[in-house]
Amino acid sequence: MTRDPADPGGFACQECGACCAYSAEWPRFSTEDDADIARIPAAYVDDPAGRMRCEGERCSALEGRVGERVACKVYAVRPEVCRTCEPGDPECLIARRHHGLPV
Repeated sequence: MTRDPADPGGFACQECGACCAYSAEWPRFSTEDDADIARIPAAYVDDPAGRMRCEGERCSALEGRVGERVACKVYAVRPEVCRTCEPGDPECLIARRHHGLPV
């Protein structure tokens, strides 16, 4: 994993993805209204749980291999909880440790 000096936490998010594959409980909708959620393709929304749909612990909108190369299929309309996750913040470091990535 390379460190990105332009990235506040020093981690290159598109080479990581740990935060998107750490816990099915993290990708919860918090500030989104119905219109915001409607912009996210239905295949990636778990309405009864009020969160993004997950496959195990991994968000179903995450493509690629954690720790190598990843991308979000709904990046432009991702929920607030995803927008506020910052490289190097406590949640990032927890997820990176969980996946055995350097912190």
